[in-house]
Amino acid sequence: MRQCNSSRGERGNPFFAFREAMHAMRHGGPFGGPMGGGPRGRGGERRRMFEGGELRLVFLKLIEDQPRHGYDLIREIESLSGGAYAPSPGVVYPTMTLLLDMGLAEEVESDGPRKLMTITDTGRQHLAERADEVATAIGRLTALAKVSERTDAAPVRRAMHNLKQALHDCLSREGSTRETQLEVARILDEAVGKIERL
Repeated sequence: MRQCNSSRGERGNPFFAFREAMHAMRHGGPFGGPMGGGPRGRGGERRRMFEGGELRLVFLKLIEDQPRHGYDLIREIESLSGGAYAPSPGVVYPTMTLLLDMGLAEEVESDGPRKLMTITDTGRQHLAERADEVATAIGRLTALAKVSERTDAAPVRRAMHNLKQALHDCLSREGSTRETQLEVARILDEAVGKIERL
């Protein structure tokens, strides 16, 4: 495998097309890839899942449905997105604090060790005034779930695993040459082209 590592990043490297295909699987679709990767745009640059105060509105909508704590909010957003996206605690808890400071939410006692956050009358009015924005933000999550369902296909994951193993077996065996690398790269590029034309 040393031979392949030395040419990393070259178009003739068979792993170049493989990495491109893996990148497309992880970050494909209009909202990016699986949870943890973060939404990405063209070229793989990171994009925000929510714009402006949209996340705040989503939180308000969720606590209007029922009182929740931070972990509940993360889990519910993950569920709405089909497991494709979950906000980080570093985003969730400051947003919760902001809701409390704005008087849109308040803390209530619960049976467990954590306090729950619930919506206030001011928060309900805030939601009503921005109903269209709320619907757009929630719709973005449900659309992401549909994309995740289409792209997270078990047969594709199996095929990618087989491809990775075949690449390793072919290129690590004794006698593998530069010509072998180029032929593997050609096959992968051809497969990528066929997939793009589907």
